[in-house]
Amino acid sequence: MQLNQIFIITISCISVLAIDVDPSKSVLWGPGLSPAKITMRSRYFFIQLIDSEGKNLTRSPTEPIVQAKVTGLNKNNHGCRIWTQVLDCNDGSFIIRYKLFETCYNLNIKVVINNEILPAGSIHEKGPVYEEECYCPNKSVESWMKNYECFEEYYQITEDLKIFPSINFDELRDDLIKEYHKPHAHSFCHYVVKDSRIYRNCYGQHVGFKMFSDSILLSLARKVRLPDVEFFINLGDWPLMSKMKKAYPMFSWCGSEETNDIILPTYDITESSLENMGRVMLDMLSVQGNIKTPWEKKIEKVFWRGRDSRRERLDLIDIARKNPDLFNASITNFFFKNEMDKYGPGEKHTSFFDFFKYKYQLNIDGTVAAYRFPYLLAGDSLVFKQESKYYEYFYHHTVPGEHYVPVKHDLSDLVEKIKWAESNDGEALKIAKAGRRLMRDVALPRDVFCYHVHLLQEWSKRIQNKIKVLEGMEKVSQPSYDCKCVNNIEKRPVKSEFKNEL
Repeated sequence: MQLNQIFIITISCISVLAIDVDPSKSVLWGPGLSPAKITMRSRYFFIQLIDSEGKNLTRSPTEPIVQAKVTGLNKNNHGCRIWTQVLDCNDGSFIIRYKLFETCYNLNIKVVINNEILPAGSIHEKGPVYEEECYCPNKSVESWMKNYECFEEYYQITEDLKIFPSINFDELRDDLIKEYHKPHAHSFCHYVVKDSRIYRNCYGQHVGFKMFSDSILLSLARKVRLPDVEFFINLGDWPLMSKMKKAYPMFSWCGSEETNDIILPTYDITESSLENMGRVMLDMLSVQGNIKTPWEKKIEKVFWRGRDSRRERLDLIDIARKNPDLFNASITNFFFKNEMDKYGPGEKHTSFFDFFKYKYQLNIDGTVAAYRFPYLLAGDSLVFKQESKYYEYFYHHTVPGEHYVPVKHDLSDLVEKIKWAESNDGEALKIAKAGRRLMRDVALPRDVFCYHVHLLQEWSKRIQNKIKVLEGMEKVSQPSYDCKCVNNIEKRPVKSEFKNEL
């Protein structure tokens, strides 16, 4: 890839009849329209096409009429290295996203529809506009959250913190570690954020997943001065804090009706939020822009692929074999090798984007909540979701029958629900669209960043003990990177303090 030029990638459109579009009525929204205020690896915004009667288009035009160009100058007054993508969501909406490889000045965004430049899509920022790697934190959490247009309150955070109105880690820290330091059973890390520097100790046999918590904390610390805070984070899939035991504060990526863990966005959606247009190909934006099969041409079957990580997944194969006209379902990897003869052979990997050639998707628990759920909702198929005691940070926003079709935990009504969808195609499409709209509101990169910062801020208010770096803690250092932060009032730590531990 040559980085000394501007890249424009347009995802191909579906061939349909020419559609009436009024560019002047187009609606633009999203954090990428405020590039100087919001820093991400991939800044993004949306475009909704409108026809001459003021109605939203629900299908993409025949020709790729939406174009976007992002340009600027670097510190040497040469062209800034920027990669731009135009993602066609195949529903009358488009995602524009762009990645800066260096700090840019005089940044210009220009959106063109049908050869007409949109005033709302003509953005000029004098700059500097910073890239993801630049250490340039906003000194105020409140200012940062206002710039990012974060929610003022997060229901799940409020609920999770109710049982912890105040915390003194000096009184419970050692007891928590003693209770859960079981190397062959649990893995967790103990973090301290002090002066926006990050320190930790990890416990357990398998602590490799600390790279995910390290990455989001380092990224946030480059963007905003984090509050001084102390917390523990569970590195395993299962939530740890049983309601039957003493309540210790533990951050986890998944919650359940039987536990008191404090929920964070999963490591999966967090990494894809940090690394989209980077090392991650599947993210909450790319999944919307790589679907090429319109609703009426989708195969009217449930498509499912996954590991045999739960009994109901094997039960699904039994159901599918009895109803081959309704299912394309297969196990991809077997943990229980003794089941291979009955439920195999395993299928090869299928691109997640190809899932949406099918009209129906199924979300069924794995070891815990299936972390693919937000990606399925962001697609344009109808999602059937198994009833579950497990949940992620955004589940309270979802409404059964409005954003997805619920099915019983034992899948006993799954066939019945599929036949309902076949007989009520218009209602099924309405639910599928509502699921995607919801994900655009609560599960995109900005939402993931806001959730983390809001939780850290609210948690810091409850801590009674003095925040201090404890003996033996390892410093998690920012990667060494050359960047001039002209509006930062605090100095970055001297270079000798920094080493790459990721």
